[in-house]
Amino acid sequence: QVQLVESGGGLVQAGGSLRLSCAASGRTFSNYAMGWFRQAPGKEREFVAAISRSGSRTNYADSVKGRFTISRDNAKNTVDLQMSNLKPEDTAVYYCGAAYSSSYYVTFLSRSGYDPWGQGTQVTVSS
Repeated sequence: QVQLVESGGGLVQAGGSLRLSCAASGRTFSNYAMGWFRQAPGKEREFVAAISRSGSRTNYADSVKGRFTISRDNAKNTVDLQMSNLKPEDTAVYYCGAAYSSSYYVTFLSRSGYDPWGQGTQVTVSS
């Protein structure tokens, strides 16, 4: 398995931007499709964005489309989430997950497809 460590969270005002990064170590990073999920207090962990092994396919939750961008660098073993025009409802702990995949072009939208997960990074958006 890969090991995942997220970074880049923090406190930002509404309308601001943050860039989250997830660094992977261990097994071959390029064998995994990757995803970002988030969990607000008292809520279920929800899908945010996903990217295929090759990076050529991405998917986004409707709530973040046009504001968030997921990308990956297989040479650096990282997957990033660029978040812009942040809203208070984006406040949550953000987790990256890895999904082993035999296909270069598949993305996974369900959290059940991901194992392992990182430890999470807090994003707080003030109004």
